[in-house]
Amino acid sequence: MPEFVLAAARFGFLILLWIFVFTVVGVIRRDLFAGARSSRLVAAPRGVGAAAGHTRPAKVKKGRAAHQLVVTAGTLAGTRLTLGEAAITIGRAEDSTLVITDDYASARHARLVPRSGQWFLEDLGSTNGTYLDRTKVSGPTPVPLGVPIRIGRTAIELRP
Repeated sequence: MPEFVLAAARFGFLILLWIFVFTVVGVIRRDLFAGARSSRLVAAPRGVGAAAGHTRPAKVKKGRAAHQLVVTAGTLAGTRLTLGEAAITIGRAEDSTLVITDDYASARHARLVPRSGQWFLEDLGSTNGTYLDRTKVSGPTPVPLGVPIRIGRTAIELRP
């Protein structure tokens, strides 16, 4: 084999190795620092209720409207968000409406969307899944009042 081809193969392998190392370091860095940044954002969630310019809550078919999203279990237990007409994103990403620091949550884990007077839960392709009570959510699913939404160790409920 000519010496030039052997040198080019070595150089190409070295470039691929460094690309792999930088990719791994970037993924680890993003995962480690996403949790640190998200913990600062929990105190002032964005895009919910009056803060986003929405004051009218979505209505539920049975005459009872969901006015609040309450975290009932997990590190944010007791947190309450006023619901408006805007969709609510849940996950570890800093731009989520509800930032959860659960190890089993994805960056963009789930979304609650008001449609036809009711809230619907959608999983956004999370690794560990989103559960409505004990049923895994695979598509847009209506969320009744008081039924827990489970994302890892975090439980969330819609309340009147």
